[in-house]
Amino acid sequence: MDAKTGEMSGGCPFNGEGSVRSLLGRTNRDWWPETANLEILTQDGKSADPMGEDFDYCEAFNAIDYNALKADLTALMTDSQDWWPADYGHYGPFFIRMAWHAAGTYRTGDGRGGAGSGQQRFAPLNSWPDNGNLDKARRLLWPIKQKYGKHISWADLFILTGNVAIESMGGPVFGFGGGRKDVFEPETVYWGTEEQWVNEGVPTRINPDEGKALDNPLAAIQMGLIYVNPEGPGGNPHDPEGMARDMRETFARMAMNDEETVALTAGGHAFGKAHGAHPADTFRGAPEGEALELQGFGWLNDEAEIAAGNITTSGIEGAWTPNPTEWGNDYFRLLFKYEYELVQSPAGANQWQPINPDPEDMAPDARDPSKKVPTMMTTADMALKRDPEYRKISERFLNDQAALDDAFARAWFKLCHRDMGPKARYLGPEVPAEDLIWQDPVPAGSTPSDSDVAAFKSAVLSSGLTVSELVKAAWASASTYRNSDHRGGANGARVRLAPQNGWAANDPDELSKVLAKLDELRGDISMADAIVLAGAAAVEKAAKDGGHSVSVNVTTGRGDATQEQTDAESFEPLEPFADGFRNYLRTKATVKTEDMLIDRAHLLGLSIPEMTALVGGMRALGAVSGNTGHGVLTDRAGTLSNDFFVNLLDMSTKWSAADSDEELYVGTCRKTGAEKYRATRADLIFGSNSQLRAVAETYAEAGGEERLVRDFVKAWTKVMDADRFDIAYAKYHG
Repeated sequence: MDAKTGEMSGGCPFNGEGSVRSLLGRTNRDWWPETANLEILTQDGKSADPMGEDFDYCEAFNAIDYNALKADLTALMTDSQDWWPADYGHYGPFFIRMAWHAAGTYRTGDGRGGAGSGQQRFAPLNSWPDNGNLDKARRLLWPIKQKYGKHISWADLFILTGNVAIESMGGPVFGFGGGRKDVFEPETVYWGTEEQWVNEGVPTRINPDEGKALDNPLAAIQMGLIYVNPEGPGGNPHDPEGMARDMRETFARMAMNDEETVALTAGGHAFGKAHGAHPADTFRGAPEGEALELQGFGWLNDEAEIAAGNITTSGIEGAWTPNPTEWGNDYFRLLFKYEYELVQSPAGANQWQPINPDPEDMAPDARDPSKKVPTMMTTADMALKRDPEYRKISERFLNDQAALDDAFARAWFKLCHRDMGPKARYLGPEVPAEDLIWQDPVPAGSTPSDSDVAAFKSAVLSSGLTVSELVKAAWASASTYRNSDHRGGANGARVRLAPQNGWAANDPDELSKVLAKLDELRGDISMADAIVLAGAAAVEKAAKDGGHSVSVNVTTGRGDATQEQTDAESFEPLEPFADGFRNYLRTKATVKTEDMLIDRAHLLGLSIPEMTALVGGMRALGAVSGNTGHGVLTDRAGTLSNDFFVNLLDMSTKWSAADSDEELYVGTCRKTGAEKYRATRADLIFGSNSQLRAVAETYAEAGGEERLVRDFVKAWTKVMDADRFDIAYAKYHG
């Protein structure tokens, strides 16, 4: 979304330096060079997961005593421990923050982040400034995780604990869906290129005066934050317009509209307090870089300081309401009742304090309830009063408690479940019955008979549609899938709906022709199945034309979504800026084209051989965007062959750049100088990169064509069926 216009940006999702570094930013090794390097133990395909390939977490979760687990979590809320006492005698606000910050890293740009795999346990998230002292929250939860073992993942436990915390303080909860399986190593996510954290002078990522916008796919305003700097843009409390702009931009990139933003802010700040008892530099460092004997504890470890409540996290100090462990509307009541003045916390942070508050509007001290202290608001809170649009929503919530209850419950549920994908992936007794538009609902489909499938495939191959057209349509439908947030894919056939039917990468005019013909031929088969089956028929024909008999056994039973079931705006970030599989690039980007190919392969859940086989096979099939012929290194396009690899690695061809952008290359005969082929960076990388070349050589060597056909069909089927959670999870729903 553009910070100025409020419209979704169509720019490159990876702005920044033109290298793989721009996809990774600073790595954990950069931030904490002294940390033990375990990467050598995960080479050669070795897994870091101790549970093993056969472990079925969904089955384990379904076997849990869910009510007993929730009872244990409820008891924990008020079981204050001496080594980290509960503010106000209740850990609820602390655990809400833990859950929020586990889920709040989600961003729509690439679907990465979120609570789906328990990443808060690992660097860099376990040591982000914004996650200060959440190491203690996870240790408080450890006895419960230890008790229930494999039946509850950390990822699920973070979110369920947040729900229980809200319920235990009388707050509204919409529901809970389990099924998040833990990972056991840090995921590779681009968090930004900055060399410093937010509290080390890092500037805001948005500065309209300098023409600086927030890079895609980032969502946080500064390195090490979940959302925005609560003190103001770059820490400036005197920029109310900039504060509202930053909030609107970053929450939108995390899939939240204005109402959801206001509800989450007010609802979250109805509970607990911020901590800024002392300047942050008086405390220790983050967990990942701390001394061995501290065993992963960071920031604050002094027992006397902890006992006294002298804790610093954000640097802001104080509670938002006079009742920090009770749900209600005190947040809005105080926000609009008082005028506020700018003050500084004991840690030196900018915050706002009500002028001459009534005694009953003072908050209890977190350690001594007999003491009363002023409440406070952050600059971000003040934006709900200062920004005209936010103010309208806030005033409505001020006067309508039921509306706030419902809005917060729904927004919290969305925050915690946005990265889980289709509702079919939700498990447990508290999954809401209501279908929500952001869950990308798809009506149940019916499975066609084998005879109907055979008849349809035969009709398709006699329709006059080419192998290339059919393959491209199927790829356009299925390849939108992202294994980051499990959105996209072929189920629902949204490729025929806005906005996907107009995406340039999909060659809209050609796509429209193909879809019209398939609709004419499909009979009772859903369009979603028809598109995938037509692609399968084309691949089978192309393989047969090359002398190989294969069956492309894609699943059936998909349903067709309607336009009303499709939140068109939310699908805009899925539009490919580049798709190396189709040799599509909208415009030259600062990130290398081949790096964007690799990133897309990662989002599709592909391995290096799978990516390589798919690119080579699709080139042989002539399935390139715009029908440019770029990378189609064969004179028998439409036949599934290994010609791409044979001709790419042929030393009789000399390659040279055909344009100053070094995006298009010409392959000429070394002897005659005659032009033979045209190709892109997404093609030549398979001959240039030593690791990719090693894989390409296995497909180009004697016997390689048979291997290529086999591997292509397997990888193709994987992409076509990537989103079939309705099948994969059916057994868990009885």
